[in-house]
Amino acid sequence: QVQLVESGGGLVHAGGSLSLSCVASRIIFSIKSMGWYRQAPGKQRELVAVIFSEGSTTYADSVKGRFTISRDSAKNTVSLQMNRLKPEDTAVYYCTVQSFGGSSYWGQGTQVTVSS
Repeated sequence: QVQLVESGGGLVHAGGSLSLSCVASRIIFSIKSMGWYRQAPGKQRELVAVIFSEGSTTYADSVKGRFTISRDSAKNTVSLQMNRLKPEDTAVYYCTVQSFGGSSYWGQGTQVTVSS
């Protein structure tokens, strides 16, 4: 059973930065994508950023230019650098990994709170 463990969440003032990391408990083969989603209170879970096996990335419009996703394929880790944070970025952030074989893995989530 693969577990994804996120770290790096916390409380920050608007305009500040946080870096999230996610590590898998064991090697995941045939990774299709690695990414981050978030869910704010009363809202649906939404895509924040994803990085695909060939290296391309996709970002939500709301975070473009402020967030950067990166990965270390050898270590099965994915990170999210978040700059110029806004109160509306407040949410629980979830790491996810999708494999070409159809497996989907999710972390337990890490809270990010941005104060105004």
